[in-house]
Amino acid sequence: MNLGSTSVNVVRDGTILVDGGSIFGQIPKSQWELMVKPDRKNRIRLSMNCLLIQTPETNILVDTGAGSKRTEKFKEMYGLNGNKLLKGLKTFGLTTRDIDAVVLSHLHFDHGGGCTKLDRTGNAIPTFPKATYMVQRACWEEAISPNERYKGSFYQDDFRPLEEKGQLQLLDGDTEIIPGVTIKFASGPSIGHQIVLVERGSEKIAYVSDLVPTPHHLPLPHIPAIDELPNETLIRKREVLDMIINGGWVIVFGHGYEHSAGYVQQRNGKPHLLPIEV
Repeated sequence: MNLGSTSVNVVRDGTILVDGGSIFGQIPKSQWELMVKPDRKNRIRLSMNCLLIQTPETNILVDTGAGSKRTEKFKEMYGLNGNKLLKGLKTFGLTTRDIDAVVLSHLHFDHGGGCTKLDRTGNAIPTFPKATYMVQRACWEEAISPNERYKGSFYQDDFRPLEEKGQLQLLDGDTEIIPGVTIKFASGPSIGHQIVLVERGSEKIAYVSDLVPTPHHLPLPHIPAIDELPNETLIRKREVLDMIINGGWVIVFGHGYEHSAGYVQQRNGKPHLLPIEV
């Protein structure tokens, strides 16, 4: 979308297969499989959507996908068809050195894995050498010392090199990073989870990451079982969807596969997506 001198586009890092039950939580399979068909291992395909915000002065990337560092066994387990982000950036005439800021909704491997890459010696280094990487302090503190439930969601080589190279900026709550681009604290899916709001005149775009991961999660009860604080997700989700519906915002989903973005309307008391291409 072109918003005056600002452009906003979805850039995908590929897809991942995740257990359908974990994605739909308390919603029975007999209901959710009417919306999306699982494979023989009960996995559903999710897109790893990132957001590119370009102004005349600044290039901002929101989330980085899974990257390419994980083992072949790991990639097979999750059906990872990723590592597409850098090729996507090239279609907009950008290299890794052109990114000024990377906003991380959180540090799960499917959102923060592309923060780093392996150099010729096999060491992880920041993928975007000139960027400042922005993450909530609460998210960082959990990621560096996760509990037993979430150890499999975080990989230290995804984000430790950012601190070592002096490219990490820890945030404490809502932050405007440039005029019209605001990071909003939206914990629930994980501790310290954040979303990004872009406002240019009458045009408004909300990248909601895992707060509403796909269009199938627009109904309030559709909350993944893997969310750390599901009741907090519900509270934040209700607030954000009210804002989106009443304010005419475009919503961008962190994992929407068939549709990555659109407007949301209430029909017969239920949210309904009017998809658009971003």
